[in-house]
Parts: sequence; C-alpha cells; structure tokens
Amino acid sequence: MADQVQRDLAELLRLEVRDPRIGFVTLTEVEISADYAHAKVFYSVLPDSDEQRAKSAQGLAACRGFLRARLAQMLGIHQTPELHFVLDDSVSRGAHLSALIDEAVGRSS
Repeated sequence: MADQVQRDLAELLRLEVRDPRIGFVTLTEVEISADYAHAKVFYSVLPDSDEQRAKSAQGLAACRGFLRARLAQMLGIHQTPELHFVLDDSVSRGAHLSALIDEAVGRSS
C-alpha cells in the first residue's frame, strides 16, 4: 500500500499541483501506520538550499488536504491516511560525504 500511495502522490504532484513553492520535489519513501490513519511521506528537494526546503515545506503543507482527497478517490479505500510530509536529507548528506571523500582522495594523491 505504501508503494501505491507514493506512486499516486508523485503523479498528483507532477500533474495536478500547481503551487510554485513546491519546486522540484522527489518522494523518497512512504510509511503508513498499521491502521492506515497516518502516512509519513519522505521527500527531498532540489535545489538543496534552506530557502527551497522552507518553500517546499510550505507548499506541501498547503496542498495536503487536496492531495489526501485526490488520493482517496484514486485508492478507493475507506480510510485515507492523514499525510505528514517529512524532509529526507539523506540525499544531500550523501552528496556532502561523497564530496568530502573526493577531497580527501585528491589530497592524498
């Protein structure tokens, strides 16, 4: 179910949400509670700046009700989970660590 929610939300964000604050958001994972009452939606943002992260969070919060309503129509289930958007900074941390490794390797050569 989590994979289907992730696919459907990604499609809705790409095709139906027109909020310019959201920018380029990638959904990285969805975790749904056992009772389907809540869904944590993890996302990453490009460009990875404090300003864009804040804008995207505001945009996602603003369209949360719309996304939940559309998700209910698409899934056709009795209870649609409340959406909780959580910034996933693992991509930016990974890029930072990779840059540090490259720098360390460059110094040792």
